[in-house]
Amino acid sequence: MEINDLTPAEQQVWRAFSTGATVDFRDVDGEDTDEYAQWGPERSIRAAVLRALLLNGPRVPGEVAALKVIGARVTGTLDLRHATVDSVVHLSHCRFTHTPDLSGARLPYLNLRDSTLPGLMIARARVDGSVRLTRCRFNGVVHLGGSHISGVLFLERAELYAVPEAEPALKLSHVTIEDDLCAPGLRTHGEIRLDGAAVAGSVELNDARLHHPGNAVLDAQTLVVDGDLLMRRMEATGWIGLRGARIAGRFDLSYSRLSHPDDSALRASSCTIGELWLRKGPPLDGRLNLRRAQVDVLFLEPEVVRHEVHLSNLVYTTLTPHEPAERRLPMLERDAEGYVPHAYEQLATAYRRVGDDHAARLVQLAKQRRLRSTRAWYGRLWGYVQDATVGYGFRPLRAAVWLLSLLALGSTAYALHHPHALKASEAPHFNPVFYTLDLLLPVISFGQEEAFAPDGWYQYLAYALIITGWVLATTVVTGVTRTVSRQ
Repeated sequence: MEINDLTPAEQQVWRAFSTGATVDFRDVDGEDTDEYAQWGPERSIRAAVLRALLLNGPRVPGEVAALKVIGARVTGTLDLRHATVDSVVHLSHCRFTHTPDLSGARLPYLNLRDSTLPGLMIARARVDGSVRLTRCRFNGVVHLGGSHISGVLFLERAELYAVPEAEPALKLSHVTIEDDLCAPGLRTHGEIRLDGAAVAGSVELNDARLHHPGNAVLDAQTLVVDGDLLMRRMEATGWIGLRGARIAGRFDLSYSRLSHPDDSALRASSCTIGELWLRKGPPLDGRLNLRRAQVDVLFLEPEVVRHEVHLSNLVYTTLTPHEPAERRLPMLERDAEGYVPHAYEQLATAYRRVGDDHAARLVQLAKQRRLRSTRAWYGRLWGYVQDATVGYGFRPLRAAVWLLSLLALGSTAYALHHPHALKASEAPHFNPVFYTLDLLLPVISFGQEEAFAPDGWYQYLAYALIITGWVLATTVVTGVTRTVSRQ
């Protein structure tokens, strides 16, 4: 392309390229309107001219060539598919009439800050520096799937709108980012696809507004983040999917609002997470799915989760903040799978780990009561007996109260009406207290039960004391065995 074939605006850009000078077209026609269709030829540049510059532009010895243009209207398609570009590309505050296509290209740095584009194609590209899309407005799909970015991917306060129904707004599938994905304040109307992506730094989506009602707003299956995944103060209308993701640091959803009614708002099954923070925000409007997840620190405030949950095989080391068991148990009762014994065991273990044995016993008692509701009528009947007598062994003081009460009853009854001796010449002196103890305690013998035999209703009282003693003994032994096995 010859310089004589260029418009005055294009000639200005052409001459500045060889030295890396910046060409700023803002206010060139008196005002900087937001509607690029009103921008005249004074600030219009053909995409073909930019392509020619980047691939075969003039060079000056001792200078670093770079394309630095601000406030231009770029017409036509900037086609750099599979091209190798040696120069920095800086096209900020620009308006593109067609979607740039940089698929498979290799670039040192790309900056489209504050620009408006109908879309962007950078699939399977290699960028040796950063990609800056700060405050860009996209009216179509942004596709970076399979790309490798050595620096930071900036999407702060970017806006993605008017995306076709079947297409995701932002495609980052299998992207590799060797630094951070920085997107605070991001606005999307459609799906963000991050499945299979790998981020060596952190992913920041603080203050983002993601809108895709009834569908996925963020699909990040098998995402790998070596740092943190930050979503503080985020609003998401649609579900977030992180199945199989690995987040080494903190996954922070503090102060966030997640809404996906009648289904899971957060799907994080089979995840491995350093810290998961669900706190200080409104209740999740939808289910919480943490099945088979492994979390080192689970920061979960009970009031944040008020709908159904999926907690089967969830494993966590530390549960914070420390709350009474009565505030944690209702969430376990809302498990969509019904009775999940592992969820109760995990909660009890977390309480024992911090030394709150009382709360751990309450959780174990709640587990037994929930198990009782799943059994046949005779199993439930036996469960009610164990619960009323000794609280399934987790309330041993009840056994002492029952034993003392029955001891008092039996001692009084047999003191008023002595049973007759089987062999008067060999019988020991009758003692109503030890006789009642002989009836109540199935193992210990004081020689009274074998020597005396009551009659009438006193005999039936003896039978009742024997049966009750066996029930109490069985439940106490069961509770002691359970406690010892946990230790």
